[in-house]
Amino acid sequence: MNDRIIIFDTTLRDGEQAPGASMTIDEKLRIAHQLARLHVDVIEAGFPISSPAQFEAVQRIAAEVEGPVICALARAREEDIRAAGEALKPGKRTRIHTFIATSDIHIDAKFGEARYGRTLAEKRQTILRLTEEAVRLARTFTDDVEFSAEDAGRTDVGYLAEVVQVAIEAGATTINLPDTTGYCVPDEYAAMFREVIRRVQPPASIVFSAHCHDDLGLAVANSLAAVQAGVRQIECTINGIGERAGNAALEEVVMALKVRSGRFGQPQINIVTQYLMETSRMVSLATGFPVPPNKAIVGRNAFSHEAGIHQHGVLRRRDTYEIMRAEDVGQQPEQIRLGRHSGRHGLFSRLAKLGIELPEARKEEIYRRFLALADLKKEIFDEDLRRLVEDQPAEDEATPWRLIALHVATGTHRAPEAEVQLYHQATGTLRSERATGDGPVNAVYKAIDQAVGAAHELISYELRSVTEGADAVGEVTVVIAFSGSRFKGVAQHTDVLRASANAYLDAINQLELFRADRESVSFVRSGIMQSFGGAAA
Repeated sequence: MNDRIIIFDTTLRDGEQAPGASMTIDEKLRIAHQLARLHVDVIEAGFPISSPAQFEAVQRIAAEVEGPVICALARAREEDIRAAGEALKPGKRTRIHTFIATSDIHIDAKFGEARYGRTLAEKRQTILRLTEEAVRLARTFTDDVEFSAEDAGRTDVGYLAEVVQVAIEAGATTINLPDTTGYCVPDEYAAMFREVIRRVQPPASIVFSAHCHDDLGLAVANSLAAVQAGVRQIECTINGIGERAGNAALEEVVMALKVRSGRFGQPQINIVTQYLMETSRMVSLATGFPVPPNKAIVGRNAFSHEAGIHQHGVLRRRDTYEIMRAEDVGQQPEQIRLGRHSGRHGLFSRLAKLGIELPEARKEEIYRRFLALADLKKEIFDEDLRRLVEDQPAEDEATPWRLIALHVATGTHRAPEAEVQLYHQATGTLRSERATGDGPVNAVYKAIDQAVGAAHELISYELRSVTEGADAVGEVTVVIAFSGSRFKGVAQHTDVLRASANAYLDAINQLELFRADRESVSFVRSGIMQSFGGAAA
């Protein structure tokens, strides 16, 4: 056995068979070019006989993509193999991948007709004949022929060895023994390969291949077990997409072989791993299948740390919690994610990276406010931190009105109702009011107006998201007018209604301060005039 592991990518064939994952010809071509950049060894471009679009996609990929071997799938039927050969004609390095069912379950389901034989033994003989004919025909189109025994994982191992022997003698150069239904567990899948190889005693040039499905979540584990049993080709897909629960994920297989290379005999793998993240995103975009955040290697959280003890360890030494480098797979290194579980080390490290220097006197106050915000948001982003540092930490004692409590009730068959409690600084009184409105914000503003009891006009209301995520901080900007003057209020909060109330009250407070200043000026002027008047008398 040589030490090279062939990465056979079937994203464009088996991956695309996932319900809802179909791609346009142009999308498949773009991904094929990206797979070539990734340096996969083989691209299974499609199943030409299945549709004109599949045929064209394989034909264009064969003609336009250089580097990897371009492969087309074909059942062990003459029409399939001829369609595959014709589609691959423009390619320089091509492979036909032909397959036939071998397990008793599949034989019963697919070869039940009497023309294939009346007994199981007769049907098995028919399959041996069809295997030989298919492989020999495929060899007339290319010297590179792969044969797959469909549902090998549930096939009698003695019969499986017979089929493999026939395929090799007919000219197959790669033998794939797939776990088509994801039924196998690692030790038995590896044992199957060892037993078939022992019985067949194939020439050294024959490459055995693993193709695993993830129905039990074991596709990657089974593929790695197969490598330990002598397999030198792994068939996999980007992001693990594919039929039912999907296939072995290419990025996981590759990085397992690299990170634990000593365990697998230091194998040679041609993949340029720095393109894994970029390729993952491209496939996700083309298929419409989002990558789960906790997905190994390419998930958003794969190199992220929120717990304070983890952040402290990673900031001191990355390999305390990271077994590979994020940049080696195209991810951003040291992704300290800030949330309610984060500690001081994570917070102040992020602030330092943002160029924000805090005096020691403010650190405890900022950390307390950070924890308060983290209780409201699942994740704290950089913009949240900037606003946290820039905001004044305490209430302005001169603020005329302060929001003490807010309650809003709304529903499908009821008018929105709001109840507010406002504290009036000058009088030291608490005012509670309730109001209904056309919408929840309108109800809140009516209740505030009733509590304040002063005239003004709402000119504009604007809401925008200022941070990322579903629980983003919303910023509300309100403009009110009184007697020809305008006053703007701004507030941010994860609760849009709370932000709306605070912004409105901010504008009202500015109006109240304006009124107080104007009354003060009026009083002073009046006093001066009276003084002048008295002197004149």
